[in-house]
Order: sequence, then structure tokens, then C-alpha cells
Amino acid sequence: MGSLTFSLNVTLDGCVDHQEGIADDETHAFFTRLMDESGAMLWGRVTYELMESYWPAVARGDQEAPPALHEWAVKLEAKPKYVVSSTRGDFGWANSHQIVGDLREGVQKLKDATPAGVLLGSGKLATALDRLDLIDEYRLLVQPRIVGHGPTLYQDGLPGTRRLELLSAEPMSNGVVAVHYRRAR
Repeated sequence: MGSLTFSLNVTLDGCVDHQEGIADDETHAFFTRLMDESGAMLWGRVTYELMESYWPAVARGDQEAPPALHEWAVKLEAKPKYVVSSTRGDFGWANSHQIVGDLREGVQKLKDATPAGVLLGSGKLATALDRLDLIDEYRLLVQPRIVGHGPTLYQDGLPGTRRLELLSAEPMSNGVVAVHYRRAR
């Protein structure tokens, strides 16, 4: 059985707005490594649509991008992508699949079928999956910023405190700290 790893950029005040993170070669390399190590991607509909609006065009060469981003887009194109959505059923981006029915059952089946693990990259979906005790690890890039606005991580709350075990904390030259936690059971 594979694990479910939640990974996202988060500012010091908990903001997970995708426009507030530092997007440079170092942070890009971090997310590329995570994607390469994972067997599948998992997103909510909003994140999927955000990704779908840009990366397929980069992979096709329709959108100008540096070589490293083009290479990443091509890898993402080939990677299995799973989407949780009750409002959309058509996912035309290559290798995209919908998780339907019971959320716990659907994500557990995905974990069981993906020995290399699943990489989760949606904040709201992470809250729902954490409430179901399905997240095994957290790989966050803590941004050296206080932005004073939302959306924030776990803004809808959890039923209880999650105890985590620190596996690593690595500062980057841009001030970002990559932290890796595992759920303490």
C-alpha cells in the first residue's frame, strides 16, 4: 500500500494562496522531486482546473516556458492525475481520472493501488482527507512571508490535534524551509 503525502506552499501565517509562494528553480526542483517519487497526483476540482489551465499548453509547447518547466509539464502530462469533484465529471487532460462515490473508500483504494504513493496538492481536500485520517505524511514548503490574507491551511478546522513526527527540515537559499513530517500514530 502506498502512502498519501500532502504537499503545498504555506506562509508563516498559514496562507496557501498559490500566488504567495516563491516560485524559483529551488522550489521547483523540490516539487519535481516529489512528483517523480510519487505514483499519482491527487487534487480537488479547483486545483485541477488551475493546473489544467496552464500545464498542458506548456507540455504541448503552446505556452512559452523555460526548459525545466517544459520538462516538468511533460512529466505531469504523463503522471496519473486523480480528481475529487461532485460538480464536474469530464476530465479531458491526459491521464486524468475522477474519484467517485465515498471519499474515504475512493482515496483508500487509490492508495492501495499506488505503491509509489500519492501526492496530494489541494488545501481544502487535505482538510477533508485529514478528517478521515488518510494523510500519512506532510511535505510543506514554509515560505518566509506573512501575507495577512487567506485562504489558510485547515481554515475549516479539524476534530482534534494531529501529532506529527519531524523527519527533516531543510532550509533553502531563498529562505524557504522544506519540512517533512509523518503522522505520529
